[in-house]
Amino acid sequence: MTGYRTTQPDLGVLAARILMSVQRELFTALAEQGFDDIAPRTGAVLAHLRADGIRASELARASGQHKQVIGSLVDDLEHLGYVERRPDPADRRAKLVVPTERGLLQMAAAAAVMRSIEERHARALGEAQYATFKAALRSVAELPPESPHDTPGDRA
Repeated sequence: MTGYRTTQPDLGVLAARILMSVQRELFTALAEQGFDDIAPRTGAVLAHLRADGIRASELARASGQHKQVIGSLVDDLEHLGYVERRPDPADRRAKLVVPTERGLLQMAAAAAVMRSIEERHARALGEAQYATFKAALRSVAELPPESPHDTPGDRA
């Protein structure tokens, strides 16, 4: 028999359950507030969007998505009226993805929903335990991926 089996869900399953739960609650609440034309996949852009704009290459890096995926999502959000592309004042050859008025409203609504979700989780676990959980989750999320050619003994 091959493979790793356990009765406890692994990290990928737990992370997916958290993501799906948060996305479902967030996008349901946003739809109720009039933002019913965006899908969870647009979160790769919306979660990292800044009021003063951000380059698509930075969105790709922050979200972990390919530049082509981000470009397609930005196209969709631009068509829906949430963002626009503008020349980057620091480099006129580059473009910034900047939220429109509707995009800014969505960002504020999403931030309020996320605060509510996090406050509820902090109450359920206790403030200190939730802060520890979130710090540990951030640390795990920021670990560099291991190269498929590395073996455990190759890394120092």
